[in-house]
Amino acid sequence: MKIFVPGRLCLFGEHTDWAGSYRRINPQLKAGYTLLVGTNQGLYAEVKSHPDWLVLRTSTEKTLMPMSKQALLTEAKNGGFFSYTAGVAYQFMTHFHVGGLEIDNYFTDLPIQKGLSSSAAICVLVARAFNRVYNLKMTQRGEMEFAYLGEITTPSRCGRMDQACAYGDRPISMIFDGTDTDIMELNTPQDLFFVIVDLGAAKNTQEILSKLNECYPFATTEVQVNVQKYLGEISYKITSSAIDALQKGDAEQIGFLMKQAQA
Repeated sequence: MKIFVPGRLCLFGEHTDWAGSYRRINPQLKAGYTLLVGTNQGLYAEVKSHPDWLVLRTSTEKTLMPMSKQALLTEAKNGGFFSYTAGVAYQFMTHFHVGGLEIDNYFTDLPIQKGLSSSAAICVLVARAFNRVYNLKMTQRGEMEFAYLGEITTPSRCGRMDQACAYGDRPISMIFDGTDTDIMELNTPQDLFFVIVDLGAAKNTQEILSKLNECYPFATTEVQVNVQKYLGEISYKITSSAIDALQKGDAEQIGFLMKQAQA
């Protein structure tokens, strides 16, 4: 069967997914709130079962390994592109009676390492392949959860919003309250067009998250208090207004709120 999984764009609420998760320790924090949408670019693959092996074929290379929990876990911990596939396969072997998979990722037009969740997309692709090939009857939410578990089996430290690409190229909102995640599918009265521009900049996501996580779960400096305030009540209010604007089809108001969030 053929599967397409898009990337995802976080329009509002960046980093509030893991910030909201700290409510399990400090209930005084505000829940995280994000507005996301799938892109029209992504990963295309043909998938089928394999009795013994996990096989990933791309346009440039082919990687395979035996469907052994220890081998998959070792590969996942090593990092690298194939680690995401191995991490998700390890989670499915741990929780279900499944065999192997053969995944032919014959075409990809999703930019890699550009903040569009290319790693989450491959995790969702593998989760959806296991679900459909072995008829596990999982919901989109279930695929999303196993994709997340697979990705955090690797050295990646993503938040739960990255796997929103499981919902395809439609807008959704997500609220993060401790260990609970609430997902709502949204509708717009008309098409809204977003242009994604690569400015050729660079960032160190691990360093960003390391610095931000120093501000949680309890703030001890003025900077940490302000980080919690922005990723909490301020971001929550802006995101809530953006969701309202999106469902009214008000592109101008969405742009105004983006400038407000940036400021």
